[in-house]
Amino acid sequence: MKKLQLFSKASQGASVLLWIWTVAFLLIAGAVNAQEEEAAPEKDTRPIRNTFESIWLIDNQTVMVPIKGTFEFDIQHRFGVLTNGYDDFWGLYAPSNIRIGLNYVPVEKLQLGFGFTKERKTWDFNAKYALFQQGRVGGWPVSVTYFVNAAFDTRDKSLFPKDTYEGSDRLSYFHQLMVARKISDKFSLQASVSVSHFNFQEQVPTDVPEVTQKMNNDHLALSFLGRYKISSGMGIIVNYDLPMTSHEVNDPNPNLSFGLEINSSSHAFQIFVGQNYNIVPQLNNMFNWATNPEPDFLIGFNITRLWNF
Repeated sequence: MKKLQLFSKASQGASVLLWIWTVAFLLIAGAVNAQEEEAAPEKDTRPIRNTFESIWLIDNQTVMVPIKGTFEFDIQHRFGVLTNGYDDFWGLYAPSNIRIGLNYVPVEKLQLGFGFTKERKTWDFNAKYALFQQGRVGGWPVSVTYFVNAAFDTRDKSLFPKDTYEGSDRLSYFHQLMVARKISDKFSLQASVSVSHFNFQEQVPTDVPEVTQKMNNDHLALSFLGRYKISSGMGIIVNYDLPMTSHEVNDPNPNLSFGLEINSSSHAFQIFVGQNYNIVPQLNNMFNWATNPEPDFLIGFNITRLWNF
């Protein structure tokens, strides 16, 4: 009987000990989980701020769409190429190209705009929509934005071959899908694919009088953008455009541009050295060979001014 009692007490003691260890293990596990939950930041899927400081980065649109009610005024200027050196003061006194543009954001994520460019006397009408926006913590890992424009060449008819460049011949279109990520507070990257379409096949003169060769109507290109902030109001910017379509005559040149961006809450100023002169994106991508055949570099700048209503 005593043996049974001792065995029973030993069993009870083992059960109590097992229960104590189980409770202790659960408490320790709970404490560890609580610490892990405290260490892990809570998800914040609100759109990340300022992937870029402007809707433009040198020659390309960025994924940025300003907040609803934003009115924007753009001035884009390209001097002549540096080839002639002192003769035209490294392009500063050479013929320049200028675009003046206006944009408005009527609803969240959608921007509408238009502009007029000196080269080819081109009017462009555009729209940009933010399909997805990178989350601050969690949410979408990248921002994705779609840009489209239609441009109308208003030069005099006498500049073109007889019975050409009438009506819809003057229209061109541009479609671009942009993917960007703000990697850190200082560093952002963007890659884009674009399609340019011209209703009129550009006719390029040859060595034989009255004989021309025609370019393709469509052109595919890639672009890559980067910005690194060196202070709260200044950053280094880089832009590279890579043509993908091979034309029977005059393949477009790639474009490399780099410079500085200075920004405030309502302004962005970019000054840079690059190889594109045309400003309107489909003209830059299709006809870089025509306005910069070397290719050579030129000085340019962009100014944007924002108002909120």
